[in-house]
Amino acid sequence: MSKEYFDTEAIPDVGDLVRSVDGRFEQRIVMAVPDRRNPKLRKAMGLVNADDDLYGLWIAANVNAVERLGMTDHGPVHVKIVMNIAVRMLRLLVEAGVEPGIVRNYEMENTDAEVVVALAALFHDVGMSIHRADHEAFSLFVAQDKLKRILPEIYDARHATIVRAEILHAIISHRSGGSPLTLEAGIVRTADALDMAKGRSRIPFSSGSLSIHSVSAAAVESVKIESGEDKPIRVTVELSNSAGLFQLDQLLRNKLNGSGLEEYLEIQATVGEQEKRLLTDFSL
Repeated sequence: MSKEYFDTEAIPDVGDLVRSVDGRFEQRIVMAVPDRRNPKLRKAMGLVNADDDLYGLWIAANVNAVERLGMTDHGPVHVKIVMNIAVRMLRLLVEAGVEPGIVRNYEMENTDAEVVVALAALFHDVGMSIHRADHEAFSLFVAQDKLKRILPEIYDARHATIVRAEILHAIISHRSGGSPLTLEAGIVRTADALDMAKGRSRIPFSSGSLSIHSVSAAAVESVKIESGEDKPIRVTVELSNSAGLFQLDQLLRNKLNGSGLEEYLEIQATVGEQEKRLLTDFSL
């Protein structure tokens, strides 16, 4: 992905993890995405970054995911990466002439579709602050309250209602078996799976949490999102170990199928000539 979009701070090492509430806030990740002269998106980012309550929910979501369940990152780093991937994908598709749902159905603007995609990506896992099980549904009522405060600062009441509905649809559509009805929802669903590079698994993997999810994520060196030759978007995944194929064959495939984006993406994975050794032993 272009450096313009990928500007996420490094995930701290296990030894650098801070446990206190104030300490976690001091390591705050600032949410940012290239706004490309989209004042609505710029305003949304300012409101998000000014919300300590929202950032606390992202912290709580990641504590449940990483520290309590040994899963990959589901906190502020993850949602920032997903947001940047999603906005990047939306812009490539729009440049290729693909029409977002909010444009087709409501005669709103591509800039409004960017707001939908960005905020849906930021809120899609906030329900993890409550529990992993049914977190997609929990994300809806957490996001509903926040969006009722954020969107009226950007839109009039009528348009804020429509944008909120589109965001909530994109959030729930990222769940297993979700059925996106809009381009924006399909983008968020797919972008969630494309955050698969090794940084996402560094904390659980380094702390000894070994699962196919953490090991396969550790094998993904990079993910590049560019304009394609035969399709609007080309995704190139560089692997250091064949275990990373699980990320594509299971996680990405499941999210892409039924997303509505199948005809727009070409995906290629490469494995280095000398595979990196990730494990020395494993026992149950």
